Amino acid sequence: MPVAPGQPLDPAATRARILRTADEAFYARGVNAVGIADLAAAANASKLSIYRHFGSKTGLVQAIADDRSRRTHAWLRAGIAGHEPGLARIRAMFALLGEWFADPAFAGCGVVNATVDTRDEPDGVREVAHRHLAGYLDVLRENLEREVPADRVDTLAGQILLLIEGAILTAALTGDPRQATLASDAATTLVQASATA
Repeated sequence: MPVAPGQPLDPAATRARILRTADEAFYARGVNAVGIADLAAAANASKLSIYRHFGSKTGLVQAIADDRSRRTHAWLRAGIAGHEPGLARIRAMFALLGEWFADPAFAGCGVVNATVDTRDEPDGVREVAHRHLAGYLDVLRENLEREVPADRVDTLAGQILLLIEGAILTAALTGDPRQATLASDAATTLVQASATA
């Protein structure tokens, strides 16, 4: 819906409102279950505003995935900052994931979900997903460098990333937040074995 007569235009607020509304709708229902007309109505914006700000539905999905990835990594880094660098921070990361898994609104990784929902579209969302996974690898490498020999860091970071993504998927499918603890225990075993190898 357009701005009421006499009301000032605020493109930044409109963009933020569209982004927030679409993020919530896509995360809860999936990208393909939500149409642009529905989003426009829910965001109190016109379809033209959505296309003006994002170019296309895929552009909107890409912007949401990018924003969600940025917020996720900021949340993780802030949440582990109070822990001793190294294995303690990696375990703290899994503890944070467990809290997220316990949220009744938890529906898996929004970035990965968006990538799957738009797999037939151009690669923009997939590129965001690659950067999202690289963000996890950066945090893991920073902390593994303190725990294991340098020649094991990249391999171990990749293995723990598989545990993270596997825990997210399994928790979303089962509704069981304990997947984070199981993955944390497996990561601890891997780190300890690599440290002594």
